[in-house]
Amino acid sequence: MPLTFTLDPAVTPALRDGVLGLWTDVSNAGGAVGFVAPVTSEEIRPELVRHFTAMAEGRHRLLVGQDEAGEVAATAFFSFNTHRLMKHWVWLYTVMVHPRHQGRGYGRDLLAAAAGAARGFDGIDAIRLTCRGGLGLEEFYGSCGYKEVGRIPAAIRVAPGDDRDDITMLLPLA
Repeated sequence: MPLTFTLDPAVTPALRDGVLGLWTDVSNAGGAVGFVAPVTSEEIRPELVRHFTAMAEGRHRLLVGQDEAGEVAATAFFSFNTHRLMKHWVWLYTVMVHPRHQGRGYGRDLLAAAAGAARGFDGIDAIRLTCRGGLGLEEFYGSCGYKEVGRIPAAIRVAPGDDRDDITMLLPLA
């Protein structure tokens, strides 16, 4: 069954807990979403609060994918640029699909929904995101239309002796 995507859903306790659970499960399954396993939801909670604060201030927007049971199954956060020369593109952060849904095409669906949403944002011409090297993510994003436009070797330290490239990807929307 396909996911149902909602841009800017109401932030209810159920949504908050769903996103927090998703982020924790994705991190603990090895997902490259800002944390390294093992991690608890209490360690992730402050970062989620920062995202929700940015949403309340109009700096971020949230795209949520829910499965047939109404559970949060996928997310992506948009972040708007404040620099006057860079307001024509947005960042896409915390792109996640729950591990139990992997292999069903939901990642592609999430990225397509994100591109569709961004096309509706006034004055936005492109989406940028970064991904952690060493996991094949750049190939996945490339297969979804993103192009690698930058790479900083060993910029992400996952653990002592385990440094990964920070890869910047771009999706033109025109």
